[in-house]
Amino acid sequence: MFNRNSLIYIAGHTGLLGSALYKRLQESGYKNIITKTHKELELTDKSAIHTFFKEQTIEYVFLCAGKVGGIIGNRTEPASYLHENLLIQDNIFEAANKHEVKNVIFYGSSCTYPKICKQPMKEEYWLTGAIEETSMGYAAAKIAGIIGCKSYNTQYNTNRFICVIPNSIYGPNDNFDLKNSHVFSALIQKIDTAKEVNADTLTLWGSGKPRREFIFSEDVADASIFLMQNSDKLENSHYNLGTGEDYSIKELAQSISQLIGYKGDIKWDTSKPDGTMQKLLDSNKILALGWKPKFALEEGLLKTYQWYKENYA
Repeated sequence: MFNRNSLIYIAGHTGLLGSALYKRLQESGYKNIITKTHKELELTDKSAIHTFFKEQTIEYVFLCAGKVGGIIGNRTEPASYLHENLLIQDNIFEAANKHEVKNVIFYGSSCTYPKICKQPMKEEYWLTGAIEETSMGYAAAKIAGIIGCKSYNTQYNTNRFICVIPNSIYGPNDNFDLKNSHVFSALIQKIDTAKEVNADTLTLWGSGKPRREFIFSEDVADASIFLMQNSDKLENSHYNLGTGEDYSIKELAQSISQLIGYKGDIKWDTSKPDGTMQKLLDSNKILALGWKPKFALEEGLLKTYQWYKENYA
């Protein structure tokens, strides 16, 4: 059973979600947490992964590692997003199954739901329509991972693999590089820069009309720990993970501007892509088990911006 003495491996512990998990596990008194940097362990190397799992006798895995990015990265490097994520997932899944890890949590993506989908999106709406083309390479890898969890559980008659689909995660240790960042961190970087240079106007991509559901990284971490603790109650299916509330990109930009103190005029370049117009998850399945999010957008935004100013800007 997952407890404070369990031997836990966080793959991708320096990233947005992995660092939040590491923080929350330590705060909760978990003592045996294994981490490896990219230099110490290459997750695309099958042999290295199997050796690592054999030597460490790992009990639980949080698979937070992978290649992630925003619209620009997904449009310009779809093959890289597909290839790297498939390799990492397959290596971890195979090693975890062979070495009888008790549980693995895999993180899917809301971009695997249909581009045109009834809102909020329930788990059963998954794969009922075409996905957004701008993220197809990344989404294909995530679809394979979600199917992989179900397939391993079915073939080996186990509940070893747990799959969650969080909506747009944000928080400290996010990527603020504009080429690879998601909309939340990109807006913080752009609006803060506009304030610093006293820009009268700022032009942002798209129409500002698409709506997104944002969930703070520590909420996802808490939900992950909760699912590990309740793995015996889970179905062989993925679980949506969101807050139940979404915002337009324009509303998010206004909230960030107010927090930062940027008073310039924001314009929208409608020649740039919007992506899917709305992605709101129905998270009733996990809510029914007893988990619920703690962080309001305003609190999470403040924590994220403070981290950005202290560590990135």
